[in-house]
Amino acid sequence: MSRISILGAGAWGIAVTSLLSENGHQIILWEPDPERAGRLHTDREDLTRLPNVVIPYDTQIVSRLDKAISSAEIITLALPSHSIRSVAKEMAKLNVKSEVLLNLAKGIENDSLCRMSEVLQQELPQNLHDKICTLSGPSFAVEVAHKISTTVVVAGFKEEITKRVQSAFMNQYFRVYTSSDLIGVELGGSLKNVIAIASGICDGLSMGDNTRGALITRGLAEMIRLGEKLGAQARTLAGLSGMGDLIATCTSRHSRNRLVGEEIAKGRKLNEVLESMVMVAEGVKTTKSAYQLAQKYNVEMPITEQVYKILFEGKDSKQAVKDLMTREAKPEVWS
Repeated sequence: MSRISILGAGAWGIAVTSLLSENGHQIILWEPDPERAGRLHTDREDLTRLPNVVIPYDTQIVSRLDKAISSAEIITLALPSHSIRSVAKEMAKLNVKSEVLLNLAKGIENDSLCRMSEVLQQELPQNLHDKICTLSGPSFAVEVAHKISTTVVVAGFKEEITKRVQSAFMNQYFRVYTSSDLIGVELGGSLKNVIAIASGICDGLSMGDNTRGALITRGLAEMIRLGEKLGAQARTLAGLSGMGDLIATCTSRHSRNRLVGEEIAKGRKLNEVLESMVMVAEGVKTTKSAYQLAQKYNVEMPITEQVYKILFEGKDSKQAVKDLMTREAKPEVWS
């Protein structure tokens, strides 16, 4: 049994709390809003984000960060990517003694263009850097919470750290592989959300399975091209954190990123769509970062470029599809 702190009481944080509690670990769940923390403590459920999932009664829910992490052997960050840096800054002020720092966020920070492990390294003391790892793969919170068979991958700097996470998380419905390709695992989990928005746009335009099949395949090609440029291994992006998560996010009714694309293609404004959503669609912010990375490293990413133009320049979705389909003829290449 390990003492595990879950930072973030959103759908993913609650799902992971349920999983780890069932595995016999002692859990502290951190919700920074004292009022919401109090409601969760009383109700043991979030009817908005994850209804019909009970937060285990032996899980302590706190709103103070120092109390959440003071005795934790494993700290798990179940936060939106845009919150990671600010929370890491606060953690740096405390005496963190954790043996593992596990990130669950799937995103690339705007402006800095940093992956989440890079953000953590920039903000946390040097002695914690090799304890950082990221878990990713096709894993919708609602399915994990309802014990639907799920398989993911955890990547980090040290094998003993990733094996520790593997041991803590694995059970009969949640399988974990390990990897040393942290760059690939983090990029796969982030970039697939951009392609998922494109998949939603196709759904909103009432396109068919032929379109989706091509989109997923060529989207993966873009992910691999950028990934290799940034030091990732192609085989990682063809695995659970890349292709696996890409397929799930492009096709699932649970996918918030796919929903954003679908609503945009139906004529709704981006701000209107985002304001109507309770939970975060990471792909919107990641689209900006991916587009900037493609320009910075001169990587051809035509689907990502069109998603960026639709979201942030107001380009018509039908015109974007036409522009993709009428690009110059060329061989099928991946790199």
